[in-house]
Formats: sequence, structure tokens, C-alpha cells
Amino acid sequence: MTDFETFNLGRVTLQSGATLPDMQLGYKTYGRLNAARDNAIVYPTFYSGTHAENEWLIGEHMGLDPKEYFIIVPNMFGNGVSSSPSNNPPPYDRGRFPHVTLYDNVAMQHRLVTGKFGIESLRLVVGWSMGAMQVYHWAAMYPDMVQRILPLCGSARCSRHNFVFIEGLKAPLMLDPEFKNGFYDAPPTRGMRAAARVFAGWGFSQAFLRHRLDIEAMGYGSLEDFITHFWEGDFLKKDANNILSMMWSWQNADISANPRYMGDFDRALGSITAKAIVMPGRTDLYFPPEDSAYEVSKMPNAELRPIESVWGHFAGGPAANATDVKFIDQAVREILAM
Repeated sequence: MTDFETFNLGRVTLQSGATLPDMQLGYKTYGRLNAARDNAIVYPTFYSGTHAENEWLIGEHMGLDPKEYFIIVPNMFGNGVSSSPSNNPPPYDRGRFPHVTLYDNVAMQHRLVTGKFGIESLRLVVGWSMGAMQVYHWAAMYPDMVQRILPLCGSARCSRHNFVFIEGLKAPLMLDPEFKNGFYDAPPTRGMRAAARVFAGWGFSQAFLRHRLDIEAMGYGSLEDFITHFWEGDFLKKDANNILSMMWSWQNADISANPRYMGDFDRALGSITAKAIVMPGRTDLYFPPEDSAYEVSKMPNAELRPIESVWGHFAGGPAANATDVKFIDQAVREILAM
């Protein structure tokens, strides 16, 4: 039994030029679409996350209330639910799975939203991290359809610094002798553990660790326990090829890298007419608020509202503390009321 549905996209030609004959988009919905089809919200998944891990921001008596809204959570390609290296048949299986851009992701999500549900207008698109990157893509690719956006701790394109960080994340995994260019017989455990430890220095802020919040707030017994349990434990649940596939999508995210904008990033930002509350984390090491400030300066209807938190990138995600969740939920309510 699965807790999600699958939309068969059929034959899809990706931006890379590769063609997948039977591409699948996994998704889950919460609530009901009303008769006017005007209560729909799209909430894309984040790096390595699935629909279930988006549920922390959905619930009765929250801004994303399924009693009032029809919330669609599409799974990103590469996450193991939608078409991914781990589940795609040969010849594009495992280490041969083609590169998938966030443009590809959002174009296929658009097919789900319009083709499956007949939705012509979206009340809101919201997401965290790579989910936020998809939010920007939705608003730039379909400006007449998207009424409001709320990107949490993400950006409209991957910065050069972010690109370099991900290179450091990929290297230990790919250098594991068991990786075998993506055609491993058993999971490359050493590489996955090493990659997790690279990630561990970036997800939360220096202040978070200085104040020992891994112990005092999250309940781990020591710093080593936090690194091993939280970071290695999460990575070891994933498929290595899936992880790498989504890293490529992250590194190459850019709302202007498509035929509509031809690399003109400022023009792409200027086309985002949706009402927007852009919420970077003040101490986020992946997506610093300076990048968000630039993006907001080019968007005609956007407000910059940083999450004033020492929880780093996770101020806007499923590991967030109650104070940050309340702050984000209030922004959800505000933007939906605009």
C-alpha cells in the first residue's frame, strides 16, 4: 500500500534532450478541490524529501488547512517516488538516469495540475529549500496562473557559492570504491556517511551549534550523536544515485535557463507578478538573505521577510522549532488573505 498517487506523464523529452518513454510523477493531495477550482495550492518537495516530509506545515487550524484548500504536493524527480535513478528501467536506470532540471519538474507538475485536475489558477505556491526554488520556477514560467508565492529558505537560481558547496558534497560519495559509477551492487555506505558529514556543517548555523541546540533543543546526547544520528541516519535511508541526481538539479537551478528567458535572470524575476512574501533564513548558509534581497528588488509585488532564527537553513523546514513554525504559518495566513 502507498500513501500517494501516480500521474503517468507518458513520453517526456527533457531539457537535456533525453527522452523517457514512461515518466511518472508521484503526488499526494490534501483537502478537496472546490467547484470553482480556485482553492488550489501547490507545495513541491525539497532536496531528498518526499510528500510525507512536507506535512509539518499542513493541518487543520494552520494556514495550509485542508478543510479550506486543496493542497497538491508533487514529488521531485529523483526523490525515489517520482521517476528516479532507483526506479527507472534501463537504459536510463541507476547511473545512467538523465539530468532533470527544475524547469522539467515544474513543467510536468503543470501538466498534473491542469491535465489531471483542470485547475487554471493557483491560490498559492509554497515550498522550502529546493521546494522554494520550484516556487520561483512556477511563478516565472506561469505568471498568469500563479497568484501568490511563499518561498522559504530558497532562491531563484543556485549561486556560485552554493554550487561549490555541492561539489564538496558529491566528491566523497562518488569516490567510494563501492559506488562504481552509479552501478553499485550494494549501497556505497562509506561515501554516504562521508557526504552526510559534509552536509552536517552547513544545515544549521554556527550560532545553533555555539548554543548547543543540537543537545538542548533537539535532545541529542552529544555533537557526535547529532552528526551520526541526524545526518548520517538520514543519508543512509536514501539511494546514492537519487541523491546525486537531485544535487545536479539543485546546482543547475535557474529560472531564466529556458527558451522563455534565454538566460536573462533579471527579466525572469521581473516577470513574477504574483504577490510574494520571500522568507530567507537570517543565518542560512545555503541561501543567504542577501540573495533573496536582490531577487525581491527585481520582483514587482514582493516583500522580504527574513526568518530571524539561529536554526540556519532548517528555520524554514521540517526540523524547525515551534517559534519559527509559528512565524512561517502566520506568513502563510497573511499571504492567503491578500
